[in-house]
Amino acid sequence: MSRLNMPVRKRKAGDVAFSIALAVVCFLILFAVVYPVYFVAIASISDPSKVATGQVWLIPQGVNLFGYEQILSDGRIWTGYRNTLLYSVVGTALNLCVTLPAAYALSRREFRPRRPLMLFFAFTMFFNGGLIPTYLLYRDLNLLDNWLVFILPSAVNVYNLIITRAFFEYSLSEELFEAAMIDGLSYFQYFLKVALPLSKAIISVIGLYYLVYHWNDFFTGLVFIRDYSLQPLQIVLRDILISNQAFAGGSGGAGGSGTSYAQQYADQIKYGVIIVSTLPVIALYPFLQRYFEKGVMIGSVKG
Repeated sequence: MSRLNMPVRKRKAGDVAFSIALAVVCFLILFAVVYPVYFVAIASISDPSKVATGQVWLIPQGVNLFGYEQILSDGRIWTGYRNTLLYSVVGTALNLCVTLPAAYALSRREFRPRRPLMLFFAFTMFFNGGLIPTYLLYRDLNLLDNWLVFILPSAVNVYNLIITRAFFEYSLSEELFEAAMIDGLSYFQYFLKVALPLSKAIISVIGLYYLVYHWNDFFTGLVFIRDYSLQPLQIVLRDILISNQAFAGGSGGAGGSGTSYAQQYADQIKYGVIIVSTLPVIALYPFLQRYFEKGVMIGSVKG
């Protein structure tokens, strides 16, 4: 009997109830994840007094852009954006150039040192020298107050290396490799012409992981950079936030009669800082989301 002629099973009441319950649970999870981000976005353009009194729920109230005006009028933020974009783009490119070949080499069973090397890599996930030895090492390597400190020490992440190695080993079939060898391809040619084109999903995933890491890197600039012209966006936004809070506290204490104008809009600036720092990554993510769901072997090997 063909599939077109197969009878369609009627859904029972239990099936309908389960579908409804599943939809409700999924909606609640989605609401719990999306609403905080949405609230921060609308609170950043709403009247702070209405946000503080709980009048802002679904739509902005008393729309104004004071917070964004205060943030974007500071020239330091454009320097921070420039630095963070540089560190993120160059750092992610270096990460991919190091992680992908290393994972490919470690995935080949005929590469005998791969197990000792993996133990060596895994060891670094559990033990490190600590902050003071790291600082002294960076000083001896002339990485202090050097923009390369954001890029070179994090050239490879062992967790991402292990994920990529497992992908190359288990998702790319051995038959595909043997066919490439019969056609006369070398290991390097197979990596460039076959493995990489079939690995768009894993490249996008670990690329996004690396990009988010570099974009959110706060600690490196805080400890190893003293030259303010090299500071990333996160440090700049932190300083803007601290300076506004200090000004708000000082003006409020001096006035003595109610909340000052600066105090009133301090929370709005906080919300604006969150949006400014996360918006580029949030805007980029939908373009890479499809790679998380695609099957990487579509169109290559058919059983």
